[in-house]
Amino acid sequence: MYQVLLFTHSWLRWLVLLALLFAIYRAWFGWKSGGKFGVVDERARYVAMRLVHLQFLLGLLLYGFSPITRHFLTNFSTAVHMREVRFFGMEHVAVMVVSVVLITVGAKQVKREEDQKKKFRKMAIWYGIATLLILSSIPWSFSPLTSRPLFRS
Repeated sequence: MYQVLLFTHSWLRWLVLLALLFAIYRAWFGWKSGGKFGVVDERARYVAMRLVHLQFLLGLLLYGFSPITRHFLTNFSTAVHMREVRFFGMEHVAVMVVSVVLITVGAKQVKREEDQKKKFRKMAIWYGIATLLILSSIPWSFSPLTSRPLFRS
């Protein structure tokens, strides 16, 4: 179960990042061009938010099954001083929770907004900040925090 969750969570991140980047692109372009918030923009907002929620749910399941987080939770006083264990046990999940909240609030704000330009601006800002946080907390293969392969097999 753990390996399946890890594999799925690792690969789904690419879809999440593509969806977020596409939504941010559409939002930025619409904001600067003064266009109408159309069906493609609404779908980009919705799909990105839903993929983020799915990824978050998988991440929470993974958190529960992970031997790293189990070690972190059962040996907190020593594990908090271990860089990689602390990253997965505390830092990664905290930043991702904040990111999911930002995307959810942003998506709801965009949905309620009537003004077209403000819709685009809100989506660009909320999704953009959340995406930067997500990018900062992914265990990239080149990350100084902790590293994992870009593609799990």
